[in-house]
Amino acid sequence: MFEKLALIGIGLIGSSIARAARQHNLARTIAISTRSAQTLDEARALGLGDTYELDPAKAVEGADLVILCTPVGAYEAVTRAIAAALMPGAIVSDVGSVKAHVVKVMKPLLPASVHFIPGHPIAGTEHSGPSAGFPELFINRWCVLTPEAGTDPAAIEKLAGFWRAMGSNVEVMDPGHHDMVLAITSHIPHLIAYNIVGTVSDLEASTKSEVIKFSASGFRDFTRIAASDPVMWRDVFLTNRDAVLEMLGRFNEDLSSLQRAVRNGDGPALEALFTRTRAIRRSIINAGQETAAADFGRPHGTDTPAPAPAEAVQRDHGGGEDA
Repeated sequence: MFEKLALIGIGLIGSSIARAARQHNLARTIAISTRSAQTLDEARALGLGDTYELDPAKAVEGADLVILCTPVGAYEAVTRAIAAALMPGAIVSDVGSVKAHVVKVMKPLLPASVHFIPGHPIAGTEHSGPSAGFPELFINRWCVLTPEAGTDPAAIEKLAGFWRAMGSNVEVMDPGHHDMVLAITSHIPHLIAYNIVGTVSDLEASTKSEVIKFSASGFRDFTRIAASDPVMWRDVFLTNRDAVLEMLGRFNEDLSSLQRAVRNGDGPALEALFTRTRAIRRSIINAGQETAAADFGRPHGTDTPAPAPAEAVQRDHGGGEDA
């Protein structure tokens, strides 16, 4: 589909794209760039690409598809570095978990001769780094594209075809709407997970050890989400601030209602809420976005990412991932 694919950043998502593109023969050449020499050496040892560059401008030379896979906080600097080296007619995309910010920082810096189509594969795990990727990561997962009005339809369809070839379902969406939806489906859950696990870390040592010892699936899953890439998630919350605060406000209002029900011993209200939310879980399973197995169907006691497509937990990410 493409003569040369340039991946800027080679963490979980970037390495999974490289593996899937290779497996499905989607690019004749794969160029990989990252600012860390150690990470670049790791990618080279894994055979993820054909060429390896510390300078992103060299990596994008002659590339007809360029995908930024770094944390979104690095996008402006990366775009400035590669803009002059981009080939006319190239498709420039990304995998960031926020989209309005991406448009804001990248669009003014890109030459008019390229097709700018921001993207977000809603897939990932809590693992990070080049070795964490696997080609099945995107199978039956959504990839959202957020092109601006006036973007060449043929370029949009070509990029959509690239993601479909790797197994994704593709949806085209307005950037602002994307950010609001993902704030509640991914960003707020991560914020809650970080907060709950942070609360445990502040407990006195004896209590903390008992919490860890007797962790059931609920707290255990919060720790899995809270193990996600801290730099990526720092950037997500800083760059999707408005949508996160809007959804966090709604969450706090609902939490206050729940608090009153517990305080007042309102059993019917609690049961009504739990029944309604249980139906949401069933609808997610029916939509094919999760397995019916308990605890997301994920094995424990191993750092190896689950290889089966059905076990690739839907997440939001850029270079580390969404849960």
